[in-house]
Amino acid sequence: MGGVDTHKDLHVAAVVDEHDRVLGSEFFPTTRHGYKTLVRWMRGFGALQRIGVESTGTYGSGLLRYLNQYVGVEVLEVTAPDRTDRRKRGKDDTLDAEDAAHAAFAGIRTVLPKIRDGVIEALRVLNVCRKTAVAARRVALQLIQTTIVCAPDVLREQLRHLTRMQLIGTLAS
Repeated sequence: MGGVDTHKDLHVAAVVDEHDRVLGSEFFPTTRHGYKTLVRWMRGFGALQRIGVESTGTYGSGLLRYLNQYVGVEVLEVTAPDRTDRRKRGKDDTLDAEDAAHAAFAGIRTVLPKIRDGVIEALRVLNVCRKTAVAARRVALQLIQTTIVCAPDVLREQLRHLTRMQLIGTLAS
């Protein structure tokens, strides 16, 4: 069994045996070659049945796609470790990877990861973009209104009674 603690530039991987004992841990780059090397390293300890991966929706998404497409082993998303346990030992990427491997071995704190491709993923991305654009528009309009409140009286009187669209057109010109 394997476990991976994911990050932006490097993933930390760990392997446990059939008795849930840690066999090793290693760092790998978040590239296609890094993923291939990670899997080869894990298989160097024996048959690879299951891999627990943290953050499959963000930093681990590339690794998840690679594992699903090319490796053919069961991949589980590992949820965050117990906070009290985490506070006792501190933040350590190697220990997080080992915890992911232990969780994959025991089948605890794991869920099936979302594949994140196809039409549903495209709609999710569009929805996120739309929400971001709406929020940016709201912030821009708030900044404009705040600036008008602080403007000199002559300018403020010219802009105060305009509708939003008239105000945007006036300011744009």
